[in-house]
Formats: sequence, C-alpha cells, structure tokens
Amino acid sequence: MSKEIVSDRDNALFEAGIKLGALYHQFTGSPVNLKTAASLEKAIQESISVQPFVEDISVSIDREMLGDRLNGEFGYTELQGPMLKVSIKVKYGQVRVKVGMQYEPELDYPLMKIEEIEEL
Repeated sequence: MSKEIVSDRDNALFEAGIKLGALYHQFTGSPVNLKTAASLEKAIQESISVQPFVEDISVSIDREMLGDRLNGEFGYTELQGPMLKVSIKVKYGQVRVKVGMQYEPELDYPLMKIEEIEEL
C-alpha cells in the first residue's frame, strides 16, 4: 500500500469544507428577524473570516424566506440552512479555492460545493 503526498490543493479543499460545515452548524438555529438579519450576516462573516486561510467570505440571508417563516406572535424565527447563501475563498500554500453553499429547490437542500480551484 503506497502513501500519497497531501497537496496544497487537498488541504485548501479540506479547510474550505471545514469552514462551510462549521458555519452551518454553528449558526443555524440562531434567532433572527428582518431587523437583525444584516447584523447576523456580518457576525457570521466576521466569525469565519478570522479562521486560518480564509481570504474572503460573503454571507446573505434570504429575506423572503426569512419573512415567510417569522412567528406571528413573537416576530422572529431560527436561521435555517436553506436561508443561507455563502461564498468562501480559502488560500492554502499555492492554491486558492472558492466554495459555496446555496439552497437548491429541486433538492430541497442547502447544497455545499466547490466552485473554483486556482493554482497560483
């Protein structure tokens, strides 16, 4: 059985996947309403941006989906995965990767995927 060398590409993709998974599981369930959505987006971005190898991150919460799920009596709901649209750029060594997460209606699922791989 031979051992393969782990490349910068491998590590960049691993790091990017960890960031998406951490973001999803750390922030889903957070209380949110239309007035606090922007501050929650910013908090998510700032939290993930301090992690190693992150070059850029953008997070948006679907306001229409959020509005549809607000509790009538209390005026808030919990952040859910389908509400999130995320893009993260990670640079590890000589590789930059862009990954994202976005709700896919045909799958009824917030799909995470690799969008770009760039050798530097």
